[in-house]
Amino acid sequence: MNNWQPSASLDTLAARSRMYAHIRQFFADRQVLEVETPLLCPAGVTDPAIEPLVVASGSSLDAARYLQTSPEYAMKRLLAAGSGPLFQIARAFRDGEAGARHNPEFTLLEWYRPGWDHHRLMDEVAELVASLLERPGFTKISYRQLFLDHLDLDPFTAPLDELERAVRAVTDPGDMQGDRDCWLNLLLTHKLEPALAGSGLVFVHDYPASQAALARIASVDGVEVAQRFELYVDGLELANGYFELTDAAEQRARFDRDNVQRREAGQECRPVDEKLLAAMAAGMPICSGVALGLDRLLMLQLGLRDIGETMSFSWDRC
Repeated sequence: MNNWQPSASLDTLAARSRMYAHIRQFFADRQVLEVETPLLCPAGVTDPAIEPLVVASGSSLDAARYLQTSPEYAMKRLLAAGSGPLFQIARAFRDGEAGARHNPEFTLLEWYRPGWDHHRLMDEVAELVASLLERPGFTKISYRQLFLDHLDLDPFTAPLDELERAVRAVTDPGDMQGDRDCWLNLLLTHKLEPALAGSGLVFVHDYPASQAALARIASVDGVEVAQRFELYVDGLELANGYFELTDAAEQRARFDRDNVQRREAGQECRPVDEKLLAAMAAGMPICSGVALGLDRLLMLQLGLRDIGETMSFSWDRC
């Protein structure tokens, strides 16, 4: 029997509409431009941890195209063209992500602030999220301090075998063989994120440089860190932000390293977005940007336990 009914209640859909109106007013008050960018593009992310959905070539496509996992690349091209501060409420797509907190098709709020660093952007993210959740106040903690406080481990200097032992104390990875980032990520998801439950809005910042993606790298307290942050609300990851890299040559090198890792892991290599790199070379302004999951934000606002309940039709109801 076909279940044609929506996965969200009509009251939830009305709450989503009110949330969008609130967001648009928030940015209108701050004179931030709303934009739209393409969802179907010749290139997508190279990040080995993120898989795009691919649309095969057809009568109107001369080659396969990628449904965007984020509107980031196109928005950065607009920044390079002189747009000034801008935001977008965008659909995004990621393969292999489905569950209580993931849907292959989801909604991101993404925005960029020229001239700001990631700490100033954190303050604005907190202001918006607190206004929607009616939960004032937030804390900031470095990635390093988070590990020291909850695990008594320095994630930048602890030996690899010590990190592995710490993982095996909280979960069973079987015979998995991992590098430093693998063990750190397992500790983050299995120990540290649960430890943030009940802590309200918490920004974790200054991640290992190996996890920079599209963020700048700086030296802080004797170690190289990625100038990026993630926002957790009661342990639920809600947003990911960067003090953005603007060096086109460095960004190309990172894309190339991603594809090397993909090849070594048996994953398909991905085309590099040459238009993004050209825009960066032409002069993308110093800026910070953030992507915030609106479906998860609505879950928090309404006390829902499954992301599908926030959507008119979740992936299994389409």
